[in-house]
Amino acid sequence: MFTCWGTIGQVGLIPQDGPFDHYVISNKQLKLRVDTDILDPLFAFYFFAAPETVQYVRDRAIGSAVPGINLGILKALPVLAPPLNTQRRIASILGAYDDLIEVNRRRVSVLEEMARGLFEEWFVRFRFPGHENVPIVDTPDGPLPEGWRWGRAKDLVDFDPKTKVPKDGDKPFVPMGQLDTTSSLIAPFEVRSGNSGAKFQNGDTLFARITPCLENGKTGIVRGLPAPEGHGFGSTEFIVMRGSRAGPAFTYCLSRTRSFRDHARSSMSGASGRQRARTESVAAFELPVPLSDETLEQFETVAWPMLQQVGVSGEANLRLAASRDLLLPRLISGQLSVETAERELEAAA
Repeated sequence: MFTCWGTIGQVGLIPQDGPFDHYVISNKQLKLRVDTDILDPLFAFYFFAAPETVQYVRDRAIGSAVPGINLGILKALPVLAPPLNTQRRIASILGAYDDLIEVNRRRVSVLEEMARGLFEEWFVRFRFPGHENVPIVDTPDGPLPEGWRWGRAKDLVDFDPKTKVPKDGDKPFVPMGQLDTTSSLIAPFEVRSGNSGAKFQNGDTLFARITPCLENGKTGIVRGLPAPEGHGFGSTEFIVMRGSRAGPAFTYCLSRTRSFRDHARSSMSGASGRQRARTESVAAFELPVPLSDETLEQFETVAWPMLQQVGVSGEANLRLAASRDLLLPRLISGQLSVETAERELEAAA
């Protein structure tokens, strides 16, 4: 399956063991059914999804404001087809890399769920370490552990803090499209000159404030900015959240809670389709504030290593995906033998 209008270059494969016998595609998609006497379907998928093939298709797109491809462009796409047995071995190698990537994706999902679940336990359900010895008392705004108080997010987190990013030279840049909707991972930085936009440093949370990105959940933790400065800039549609009294794990987990996001959505204003959450309103989100910093520090000790491991798994997937994408043209051209690639896969696993 190929996207053919608007966003082109996306490729999908309907699995042979899928849940349905037949499927319907939209008028913004094209389908291709291979002759299995000539081409292995999984090999075909990897060939069409390869960066070189995607770029070849994009270079031949029609339209300017809204690029697209038609059936003629797809039919004219040259395909390099080694012998079927070689195709299947290549597809098996590339599929194994995808299996490793999927394992890391699941690890990311589990770690994110653990960190966010811990936040809910400690700061929503009040089951923090030692909670058995802290009575719950009624307050005008709701029950709280004894000694805690109701405060604002800005009591624990700095919103859009001042960060110096020099104007001269190329620097890491994060556009909105690099943020994930379900995890704290941010796709590889771009490099741009200037410094116009949101400014941030390692450990900051980037929170999308514009519709529909806010509703879709685009949020991420800044990791891997180059030392010694460790600063970058990005879209003007980010709210930058930096832990002050709280730490980076608390800050990120707070930004992922439904109540915080609902509050941000309720603060949105502007023309239809371009509404934005207001930073000052988001910062005024009401939340329970612990009696001392000890609870916040304990949370960071437990939760931050989980989110650091999310970053490690994300980096591993980038390396695996890069290795996979480099393999196909080398294998097809004969630059790399299938046997050597199989040995490299064993080492990567």
